[in-house]
Amino acid sequence: MSIISTVAVYCGSSAGTQPVYCEKAAETGRLIAGLGMGIIYGGAKVGVMGAVADGALQAGGRVTGILPHFLEQREVAHHGLTELIMVETMHERKLMMYEKADAILALPGGFGTMEELFEMLTWAQLGLHQKPIGLLNTGGFYDPLLALAQTMLENGFIREAHRHIFVHDTEPAALLEKIKSFRPPQLGKLMTRERI
Repeated sequence: MSIISTVAVYCGSSAGTQPVYCEKAAETGRLIAGLGMGIIYGGAKVGVMGAVADGALQAGGRVTGILPHFLEQREVAHHGLTELIMVETMHERKLMMYEKADAILALPGGFGTMEELFEMLTWAQLGLHQKPIGLLNTGGFYDPLLALAQTMLENGFIREAHRHIFVHDTEPAALLEKIKSFRPPQLGKLMTRERI
């Protein structure tokens, strides 16, 4: 169990259709700040992204945003952060978020959130990192993904150990406790000829 000082938060620049998405995001930000952890996120002041950042900032937390120049207007850069780092590409943004974070947390979001999350899951599956990965399952948002993981397991595309490279919960406080106590599973060989 390693010490977690910073959490990379992946989430939507949209607010979603239900107020609970932003409400739980703000709560998550406040809780992370209360634990003395910093947040690394995509740098926007709108949607779920803005809610988690503002929640942390209002609780006296440290929030670092990383935003590509071409998204500065579209995602509306948050200029009230502890630090806002402007980069050139999405790849640079993702790598910097990964490098600066001790843990990964995915809140509800769209294709971009899923792409970031799946890259971290894939890297964990391949043994490239052992950072805790958590899914905040607000309002059952991640239920279809959890069901898909079960389907992948039943059809031989992942192993049982891969189901344990991430944790999930519906409540931010419980999820953060799971992240803090996370122990990476023993994955063994990456793959065999017969089965992953």
